Amino acid sequence: MAEIDIVRRAYAKQVLAAADTRNHALEDAFATVAREAFLGPGPWSILRWGKGYVLSPNDDPVYLYSNDLVGIDPLRNLNNGQPSLHALLINKAGPQRGEHAVHIGAGVGYYSAILAETVGLTGKVTAIEFDPQLAARARENLHAFEQVTLLQGDGAEIDFEPADVIYVNAGVTHPVPRWIDRLRDGGRIILPLTTRQGFLGGGVTKPEDGKPIERRGAVFRLRRSGDDFQARWISPVAIFPCEGGRDEAAEVALAAALDRGGWEKVTRFYRGTDLPDESACWLRTKDWCLC
Repeated sequence: MAEIDIVRRAYAKQVLAAADTRNHALEDAFATVAREAFLGPGPWSILRWGKGYVLSPNDDPVYLYSNDLVGIDPLRNLNNGQPSLHALLINKAGPQRGEHAVHIGAGVGYYSAILAETVGLTGKVTAIEFDPQLAARARENLHAFEQVTLLQGDGAEIDFEPADVIYVNAGVTHPVPRWIDRLRDGGRIILPLTTRQGFLGGGVTKPEDGKPIERRGAVFRLRRSGDDFQARWISPVAIFPCEGGRDEAAEVALAAALDRGGWEKVTRFYRGTDLPDESACWLRTKDWCLC
């Protein structure tokens, strides 16, 4: 094996271990996709906690194969997310060979490529990115992945074919109705619900930044079974906000629910006007709730 192949395989094993995840197909995806192909020429800005962004010593791609955030646009605190968190969330989404995965907030396309490897050539990935410049970079980066279609626009508005997995990589205040409608029976959606404090300085959680990360955002997995939806909390989260997925009233309700705690008890998602009694709900708005 070439040296870089050994480095990538070690990186994949370390990333999945950090996520406490065992998934051979996902490990292979992390070991196969070249991270440097998506992040432009080095040296790269790597986020070091307590120090901010630090340039890698040179352009040797070995510096990218660690469980670190790498700056895509450091001035906006926009990063290629932490690999272990993505490994955890993609594993919970459970993409399978032949399935259709939709990636909302594709960035420069690295994790879209990871999804593409998990669904294989018989599956497909629809990658959606709001920022025109990032979308252009992602389109170029993903040109070798024939199962991937890149769309530029608002992920809350763009329509797509029914999906088995909807992987949301931006903070929202509510489940976007279009996403729920397009989820196939048995489909899974990874949903990061975040407050206005859900993105501060790239996710830094020092006391002076305000609330701890657990009180700023939470990732849930929703799984469809006919008209019913199971819901499970996965992890806390601080993540870049979704342009079209913010609603002031929903954010107020979410902030109150996070302040109360108890997110780990959530088991169901409901929508519509016939909702359970408020006393049974962890988070309730006029047209949806988590109970």
